[in-house]
Amino acid sequence: MAKLNPYLNFDGTCEEAFDFYKSVFGGEFTHISRMGEINMEGMPIPEEDRNLVMHVSLPIGNDILMGSDVPSRMKPGFSAGNNNYISLMPDSREEADRLFNELSSGGEVEMPMEEMFWGDYFGSFKDRYGIWWMINYPLGQS
Repeated sequence: MAKLNPYLNFDGTCEEAFDFYKSVFGGEFTHISRMGEINMEGMPIPEEDRNLVMHVSLPIGNDILMGSDVPSRMKPGFSAGNNNYISLMPDSREEADRLFNELSSGGEVEMPMEEMFWGDYFGSFKDRYGIWWMINYPLGQS
């Protein structure tokens, strides 16, 4: 069974928002990284994006609230209301592929399922009903 987590995108205010959520819910971030920490061949990070949050995770009870800032190249398509994803963390790579293929059918693939630089198998899409999804399987899980 896949674990279900909300994923929020922000226009440069992710850290501020998550500091606020942390003050409300308590706890500590289990992960926070910045876009400038990415070192990917062929994908330079513009100077104005380097300090943006690439990913943050805040445990709330048995769930995890996750988020990131939108890089400048994605800002033209960003607006409040389309900044939410449902993130699924399946138990296997096969289940990740099944969920991705079935849920994205008739929708719009944003990123196909592939191994990512952070070590997970990941893909994202908008389903036929306009809902944004992320499928993320940690490769070290086997």
